[in-house]
Order: sequence, then C-alpha cells, then structure tokens
Amino acid sequence: MAKKSSINRDKKRRRMAKQFAGRRERLKAIANDESKPMEERFAARLKLAELPRNASPVRQHNRCELTGRPRGFHRKFKLSRIALRALASTGQIPGMVKASW
Repeated sequence: MAKKSSINRDKKRRRMAKQFAGRRERLKAIANDESKPMEERFAARLKLAELPRNASPVRQHNRCELTGRPRGFHRKFKLSRIALRALASTGQIPGMVKASW
C-alpha cells in the first residue's frame, strides 16, 4: 500500500488539472496561433506560466485504484499488476481467465 500522502497528492493534481483544463487549453491555443501578433502570444505564454504547476496533466502519475502502487500499472483496468492478478484469480474481472496452453 502506498503512502496516503502520495495518493492524496496525486488526487489533488488530477483535480487541479481538471479545474484548469479549459483555461490552459485557451491559453495554449492563443500562444501557438501563428496568425496572432507576437505580443499577444507572449502575454498568453506568461499567463500560462502563472498557472499552478500541478494544474498540468503531465505531472499526474498513474496509480492503482486499490493500492495506490505507482509501478506495474495496467491502463485498461487502472490496477497494478499485483491487484489485477489477485482479482483475476478470484474471478472478479469478467472475461479474464488464467492462461493455459
């Protein structure tokens, strides 16, 4: 089990990214628009830099929904490899069976 502080920090980052998503998108569109004047684009870049760092989706880390483990993460199930194996062994994931050949 991961530390509660690590899990909460990542949840806070996800909340902030969702909260600032629209503002970030608008500012990035202005900053990358070649048809706009250079001063307006530069001002958009400065406003983008003023946003909180944790509002950037790049700073989010994939963590297991059950344990909070950051490594061995399966995106499809949002679980770590250990939790996925435990749930699959008990038959709690529909359609997943143990491989045998």
